[in-house]
Amino acid sequence: MKPDHALTVPELSGEPESVAPDAPSRPRAGGRAWLQLAGMLWVGLACLGAASVASIVVVRVGFDLWYGIDPFLPTARRPFVGPVQLAHRAFAVDALRQILLAAFVIAWARRREPKGWRRRLALDREKPNGLRPVLLLTILLFWPILHIAWVTGTADLFGASFGKGMRLSPFMDRTAVIAWLIYLTVMAPLAEELLVRGEMYHRARGALGPAWAVAVTAVVFAAAHVSSFGLARPVSLLPLAVALGLLRWKTGRLWPCIALHGWSNLALVVYLLWPH
Repeated sequence: MKPDHALTVPELSGEPESVAPDAPSRPRAGGRAWLQLAGMLWVGLACLGAASVASIVVVRVGFDLWYGIDPFLPTARRPFVGPVQLAHRAFAVDALRQILLAAFVIAWARRREPKGWRRRLALDREKPNGLRPVLLLTILLFWPILHIAWVTGTADLFGASFGKGMRLSPFMDRTAVIAWLIYLTVMAPLAEELLVRGEMYHRARGALGPAWAVAVTAVVFAAAHVSSFGLARPVSLLPLAVALGLLRWKTGRLWPCIALHGWSNLALVVYLLWPH
């Protein structure tokens, strides 16, 4: 969930864990498990860090060249580009970061398993969905209601503003709003799920087993959203993170996680923007 940037899970049932296409034979034990978890965190930080640095450099240089500014000028001599262009640059950095993050995660998985990278990231269709379609559809349809209630309640509890009425930036035209919604509902969920419920879950699953993998990736996902609101944002996202991890475990696929993530983002944004 990232709507503030621009401006109890139902019981799961279905087929056993053995249908999951990426399930390792046994969790690792002892020191090897800790090494596996350390590797999980390293891969996550490396992919996210590389995507962040590359997006900042590309956007700054690209915008400067487009507007005829020497990208190597010292900060004191750089002309002020105005609030509209600054907003455009900030959004371009965020969008490009998600694109690069997804590309880096896929590239890493292909490097580790050239022939099985889709299975590693739970993107293949070799085995059936491990969750009954009716239950999966019910979760996808009704979870956003719980998500909205939890996020707004958490914001009230912490006295934070991210769960209250939100207004779009006056510098955003119709095209910018559409691009922002695509970012929230498609680009960010796709990239984040590839990283967290894809590569990181795969590594945690091999070290700890499925239940702990859900818990560890949920904590990592929530902690990655620490912001100026302190612990309010991570707490508000923790139930969603657990739900996404359970979907990853029970279905053995990443697509339901991407769908629930994007649908939850959209539902929350619409609720916050809707006049109350």
